[in-house]
Amino acid sequence: MNADSEPSQQEYKRGAVLLRRDAVPDATADQYFLDASPSDDWTHTDPWRVLRIQAEFVDAFDALATLGPAVAVFGSARTEQDDADYRSAQRLGELIAEQGWAVITGGGPGIMEAANRGGCEAGGTSVGLGIELPFEQRMNEWVDIGIDFRYFFVRKTCFVKYSQAFVVYPGGFGTLDEMFEALTLIQTRKITSFPVILVGTAYWGGLVEWLRTAAAAGGKIAEADWKYLHVTDDPADAVRVITQARATHQPPPPSSRFSSQGVEG
Repeated sequence: MNADSEPSQQEYKRGAVLLRRDAVPDATADQYFLDASPSDDWTHTDPWRVLRIQAEFVDAFDALATLGPAVAVFGSARTEQDDADYRSAQRLGELIAEQGWAVITGGGPGIMEAANRGGCEAGGTSVGLGIELPFEQRMNEWVDIGIDFRYFFVRKTCFVKYSQAFVVYPGGFGTLDEMFEALTLIQTRKITSFPVILVGTAYWGGLVEWLRTAAAAGGKIAEADWKYLHVTDDPADAVRVITQARATHQPPPPSSRFSSQGVEG
């Protein structure tokens, strides 16, 4: 290799990041930080977003650390109070609270309000995990602990981390997203003994049939992947499934990288 083709040896270390050639900055991080020029551009950069994301996790973990067993309920925000699905979700919230579990929803109207209402009126803890949206959606009045998130993935992490099951009522894209994400986490063994219960056989029947006849029949879904998916019309049946799953739950084996005394050397 001749001298003209050799790479430049100019490099710059910024913490764990190694920069070379044109990526080397013109000034150090301290220079940018201590510069007196008035500008808020730095608050919109990705490193600053990391701190906001961290803060969302800290706030949510702090608020929910002592919550105890909980069940997440999903469904359409457009469901009216006189709808049979609303009454069913309200009854489900009551049954969940009677088991001593908390109810977790997205905190909005419709099915979310119904489940929060049922849990609250039955004396249980009612949680709402809201999300910043382009249109206003206030936290429903039945929420005891409400957390508003900027980032969907932080919110989703909290739904999975603090729930022992997902109960899914008829809904749109957001509801489908939560349902399929839970099934994916089960399939990839990120979570175990985690039932996903679809309430509404008429609504979900076509989708489940397609999954069986197209996806599963074509080898895209293994038979074992159906173990934690249930379809029902009865809130009491949903609670029964959750109770059975909790009774048979086996915690994941400890990682070989860790011991009860902390990280192994």
